[in-house]
Amino acid sequence: MGRRMFVAVVPPEDVREELAAFLEVREGLRWTRSDRLHLTLAFLPSVPERVLETLEERLREAVGDLPPFACRLAGAGAFPHPDRPAVLWLGVDRGHAELERLSRRVRSAANDVGAVPDGQRFVPHVTLARPPRGRSALRWLQVLDTHRSREWTVDEVVLIDSELQGAGHRPRHRAVATLELRG
Repeated sequence: MGRRMFVAVVPPEDVREELAAFLEVREGLRWTRSDRLHLTLAFLPSVPERVLETLEERLREAVGDLPPFACRLAGAGAFPHPDRPAVLWLGVDRGHAELERLSRRVRSAANDVGAVPDGQRFVPHVTLARPPRGRSALRWLQVLDTHRSREWTVDEVVLIDSELQGAGHRPRHRAVATLELRG
């Protein structure tokens, strides 16, 4: 069994802190902590140990020639559906096409070295909460949809190790590599 990893864009600390402060006063859900807020480009459920070094090299090559770009968080949503949400999220209203391109490159690089990404369709988002099953999220989506972050420049992506721990299977995230966009 390989390591559970993902490649992500991590918003700047002030963007994450501002979002956390916006969520903190909203009672009724357990919100994602600010240090865990990120936009997943590719989830790699089982990375073989033998390909870790090669994976990092291929990811660096895949993103290195891309130029930095502007991004902003805005627009709330729910997976799989607002009436039956498993996840509440905040999307992007700036940088969508660039994130899709970045995701395609990252997924291709991972696939090439045998670190097969999950098959989920890419939707750029930051996971905010996992509400109780069977409750509509429409009220929450109206509230979350009012948040807009400041615009920032995406100039790097991070390869993150995500180890599940304890009975609640809460992941512990550890940055393995930071890969710059230098194009």
